[in-house]
Amino acid sequence: MGTFLVTGGAGFIGSSIAEELLGKGETVRILDDFSTGRRQNLESLKGKLEVLEGSVTDPEMVKKAVAGVEVIFHEAAIPSVSRSVENPQASIFANVQGTTVVLDMARHAKVKRVIFAASSSAYGNTPTLPKIETMTPAPLSPYAVAKYTCEQLMRVFASLYGIETVSLRYFNVFGARQDPTSQYAAVIPNFITAAIKKTVPVVYGDGEQTRDFCYIENTVGANLLAATTPNKLSGEVANVACGERISLNQLLEYIGDEAGAELKAEYRPTRAGDVRDSLADIQMANKLFGYAPKVLVREGLKRTFAAFKTFTR
Repeated sequence: MGTFLVTGGAGFIGSSIAEELLGKGETVRILDDFSTGRRQNLESLKGKLEVLEGSVTDPEMVKKAVAGVEVIFHEAAIPSVSRSVENPQASIFANVQGTTVVLDMARHAKVKRVIFAASSSAYGNTPTLPKIETMTPAPLSPYAVAKYTCEQLMRVFASLYGIETVSLRYFNVFGARQDPTSQYAAVIPNFITAAIKKTVPVVYGDGEQTRDFCYIENTVGANLLAATTPNKLSGEVANVACGERISLNQLLEYIGDEAGAELKAEYRPTRAGDVRDSLADIQMANKLFGYAPKVLVREGLKRTFAAFKTFTR
């Protein structure tokens, strides 16, 4: 294959995709402005790698990044629901304008396929579970609105310009490269860090809210399958998850098992924009490009805990 571009390639998911591609001997270009991506995520990457520092909202930069590229993994975004509630303008601009620029430059550069990091947050609080792609989205935060808007852009660019696109709705992705130090850190790195440092983890709400946690290896696998499938992709949306539903209280118990100690949490009020329950139907991703999760939650937690233990002091 030709060159692969990973936007947001210094982030948790982007760097994991880049690592997998490089391991297969592929040529990878990363575009990242390092506003949320971390340089240390790139330190272990070996192979045919080029790193460009710049923003996806900068057309000249993106034009340079897409030159000679066959497939784009568009992971760049300002992540976090709570961050978007605090600063909606930044979230919408980076996510929606950034995606518009990437798609427009991809179209001019005759890129074959764009794979977009969409989000399960687009569903909002659906009373029906599992969440299936045909449901009417009801986003609860500016972040969710932005991600859903980008899915529409993917669909429109596919139909107007014939560029192949697919939006992968990630459910709660976790794994070793997730940043536990950010104030917006996701729940698993937070809980694991608390277990290792013997501090008190914080749970927003009663802890009975459920999530479909998806280990990073599954998410990376879905991206590579979407990149290489012989099927024509034309703006479809597909859930990427494990199809397992786990409450935060159960999660505390599992991480406590790994740490060999019971985790006692501090419970605080529910945060604005947070979804109550989440579970994915994953048949569409299977139908479109043969996706099936390889690593379930317990095994993923075991691996993540072990990785965190080596670099958490």
